[in-house]
Amino acid sequence: MAAWEYTALDARGRERSGVIEGETARAARAALRERGLMPMAIESVAEDRPGRGGGQFSRWQSLNPTETALVTRQLATLVSASLPIDACLAAVIRQSDNARIRRIITAVRARVVEGQTLAQGLAAFPRAFSDLYRATVAAGEESGHLDTVLERLADYTENRQATGQRVQMALFYPALLTLMAVAVVIALVTYVVPQVVTVFEQMDQTLPLLTRALITVSDFLREQWMWLVVGLVLASFFIAWLLRRPGPREQWARMVLRLPLAGRLVRGFNAARFARTLSILSAAGVPMLKALKISAEVVSSIPMRKAVLEATDRVREGEDIARSLERSRQFPPMVIQLIAAGEHSGSIDRMLERAAEQQERELDTLISGLLGMFEPLLIIIMGMMVLVIVLAILVPIFDLNQMVQ
Repeated sequence: MAAWEYTALDARGRERSGVIEGETARAARAALRERGLMPMAIESVAEDRPGRGGGQFSRWQSLNPTETALVTRQLATLVSASLPIDACLAAVIRQSDNARIRRIITAVRARVVEGQTLAQGLAAFPRAFSDLYRATVAAGEESGHLDTVLERLADYTENRQATGQRVQMALFYPALLTLMAVAVVIALVTYVVPQVVTVFEQMDQTLPLLTRALITVSDFLREQWMWLVVGLVLASFFIAWLLRRPGPREQWARMVLRLPLAGRLVRGFNAARFARTLSILSAAGVPMLKALKISAEVVSSIPMRKAVLEATDRVREGEDIARSLERSRQFPPMVIQLIAAGEHSGSIDRMLERAAEQQERELDTLISGLLGMFEPLLIIIMGMMVLVIVLAILVPIFDLNQMVQ
């Protein structure tokens, strides 16, 4: 049974769209008429082809982390109850209030009913289900432990979603504080200072250097603000274009890894993602070479990704994973040591999970410490800038008072 994307009119003449199952297009149209809908257009749900554009379904072929976590947890619970896969997918469709989830899962279920595996059905939507996700599901189906694999996938997607939300919430207050600080300084320099300057212009005396510098900055911002905005926009586009080129992007990534704090954050974040992904794939029974290749795709740092791919080639030649990764000097020593211990003990999936947890704890501690330092430091910097502006305004007034006396 195939899945068909349709556009139809209901009894009130309103346009409706969605996905319906049917052996043929004629059967799908008949099913729509039974629902009281007048079919206008019907099209087979095709796989995600790069050249396809303008189709309605192409807009629905992605899920955000929250939706992916929800679908995975529902599937894990239903599969654990020993229900058939098509029945599990049908239950997810019925339980979901999200139209995008219903449409994607309906198309996946249609492929499963046709005789494809769940992994093959998910492969039609690579934007919704990543290589890691599909490879893990395929390994679970082959090993007969799909329920256990889906449980681990659900934990992984939920933990990743929670980590992202925690980081966003932690950065919200500092970002808001920074924005307010910049807005206050700009308002003081472009509005308050010009009002006070009109008083100074009537004074027949030389203004202090600090006051003259502030007046110059104020005049420049008020007269050239448009060019500054244009320059910032053009610079942003140029930097974005430059970082899309392979050479500059890799050089930038290497430079970031050499920075004291930023490098430690990037290295720890990517090491944690790599270890967590490799742990899930290894526990699911995915061959190690394939698992390493898939794990490299989740590493965003180019030098670290290259290190994983080079290590994969060495592992293919018979070398240990830990020693292969250690050669690159891109991964934290603790991760290498835990991987080596896992290889020697035969429990590499468990040690990889421990390595991921250790890196995530270290990242949380580091981020919390940096944010704790950043907030008072920003307040101090803002206070100093306001103090400079106030002094630049008050010093000439004090000099005027002394001259009057």
